[in-house]
Amino acid sequence: MEIKDIHAFEVLDSRGRPTICCKMICEGIEVLASVPSGASRGDKEAIELRDEDNRFFGQGVRKAINNIITRIKPAVVYKTFCSQEEFDHFLLDLDGTKNKSNLGANAVLSVSLCFFKALAKKNGLEPWQLCASLLEEEASLPIPLINVINGGAHADNPLDFQEFMIVPFGFDTFSEALRAGVEIFYILKKTLAARGHTVSVGDEGGFAPKLQAPGEVLELLCECVSKSGYILGENIGLALDVAASELFKSGRYVFRKSSGESFTSDDLISIYEDLVSRYPIISIEDPFSQEDFEGWQKFCQKFTQTIRV
Repeated sequence: MEIKDIHAFEVLDSRGRPTICCKMICEGIEVLASVPSGASRGDKEAIELRDEDNRFFGQGVRKAINNIITRIKPAVVYKTFCSQEEFDHFLLDLDGTKNKSNLGANAVLSVSLCFFKALAKKNGLEPWQLCASLLEEEASLPIPLINVINGGAHADNPLDFQEFMIVPFGFDTFSEALRAGVEIFYILKKTLAARGHTVSVGDEGGFAPKLQAPGEVLELLCECVSKSGYILGENIGLALDVAASELFKSGRYVFRKSSGESFTSDDLISIYEDLVSRYPIISIEDPFSQEDFEGWQKFCQKFTQTIRV
């Protein structure tokens, strides 16, 4: 597939922070791709290039956009790439660093995603269908994980865990699963309001009530699922995103926002064991720091056969 033209411009993500939107034209196909970033990040992640000037408190992306226009575009326009792998390797070689700090991971990813969308469109596929074909798996839409309660870096409340999610897994179609999640979200809003909690939303769309303990939140979600008429463990599960690297300090996990207590990796595993034994938790994201390899190993040995849909 031959790339005919590339444009890039600055847009705002859901937090009001600038990010890149890239437009690519390939053989009559026109696609757009934007690349917003998360609030919590590990120091091993690829480097997102920001302007670090007076605009948007330094968060502008004009440098990365300039790299797309002046460095990536001249290198790829009027060239033909036969596959996503070939195109991505070309971009990686053009950047020349391990963490994409030369061109910026946001610049590289937005261009790569455009090419992927264009490749899918050329083959008459949706991007998720192309992904399935490349993996040689049956095409299917993923189970949604719906963020309904925020804590950690996403909210100004006493919750140390970053996200509590509804997982509608027992449905035949994506639309049915989404409907179930939204209905539970509405019931959660009414329940929080009735108990005097604020129903304004946190940084990623979930509510941010002044609750402290993970069990307190999970108990509330179980109650709301029951009110909705859906069945916990049969068609609705729960999930956590702990973002534990945000809690890690000097080899221990500190619950700074709630109790101020600190925990070892084994302590944290015990907390997860207790929660999993009491609630239908089917996914725990980032349960340990990126540096805590021993904690990850123990966790995987203990939970690989336990937490599953």
